[in-house]
Amino acid sequence: MKSWLSLAIALAAPSEAALRFGCSTLTIQRLDPLVEPGKVPSAHLHQIVGGNAFNASMSGDVGEQGTCTTCTFSEDFSNYWTAVMFFKHPNGTYKRVPIMQNTALPNGINGGMTVYYTQQDFNSNGNQKITSFKPGFRMVVGNPTSQKSGVPGLKFVCLENKGTRFPELNDFPKSPCRGGIMTVHHFPACWDGKNLDSPDHQSHMYNTVKEAFNPAGACPSSHPVRVAQVAYETLWDTTQFASMWPRDGSNPFVLSYSDSKGYGTHADYLFGWKGDSLQRAMDSSCMFQGCENGRPLKSQAVNNMNKCSVKTQVQEDIDGWLDAMPGQVVMKK
Repeated sequence: MKSWLSLAIALAAPSEAALRFGCSTLTIQRLDPLVEPGKVPSAHLHQIVGGNAFNASMSGDVGEQGTCTTCTFSEDFSNYWTAVMFFKHPNGTYKRVPIMQNTALPNGINGGMTVYYTQQDFNSNGNQKITSFKPGFRMVVGNPTSQKSGVPGLKFVCLENKGTRFPELNDFPKSPCRGGIMTVHHFPACWDGKNLDSPDHQSHMYNTVKEAFNPAGACPSSHPVRVAQVAYETLWDTTQFASMWPRDGSNPFVLSYSDSKGYGTHADYLFGWKGDSLQRAMDSSCMFQGCENGRPLKSQAVNNMNKCSVKTQVQEDIDGWLDAMPGQVVMKK
């Protein structure tokens, strides 16, 4: 009787799985298989992490195509990418801002970002079934042409140190940040249950979260399937540019599609978890590092994450002091 009671409690209890893990940089180049499939180069520079099946064009079950991944979980061949940040010097030249690893992650991760898969809020699914994405699924959050501030889930944080998480800002900080700048991208978590993509890469999803990691509202009938909320945090080491801040106090940082306000910050996601691995994780009660080492997900060492890479298809200078950002027209003086 006692064992049956224990089993009943276990089955009735909501799962509380939440994944937080690091992914080192896979590549930094102008490729975008979602918005500009097949185009080499794409319009602007991206930082990409995840599986090595990443290419200018991607289709099918990505989880079965890769041979390595830059992410902690070795069953995750998904790809995650964002625009790159540059510093614009008062003399008009540009330099790419280096990426730092999150202090909450193992040491030695090469740049990259922190990825989250959370449920209704930071540590609970609210008694709802969380459904895994399906092979071929993809989505985008944000729009590089946006001219408005305050899009839910898209934030900047002026870091005192790598552990700073608040306050969240709608656009670029207005003064030098002692510990760097963090960009935050939260994706919607309600899916229509039918389409793996949509023409704008967003309409098949619906957002019910107003702020990061807060309880999500109920999914509407048009998008009834609750999926995990995917989020990225990228830490940019802006500290080395503090002494070069413009005298007029204007923000000197710009995202790689020529956005100095931050209104158009955006991120792309292409699902590539192998088999049923993500569903098993969402059905479990593991939290963060507790999900590693087969409980229930396979994980790998940092050196294996860092070794995974893809071939550079766009041969252009992305480092040093540049007259223009990659893809940007050089203005003649």
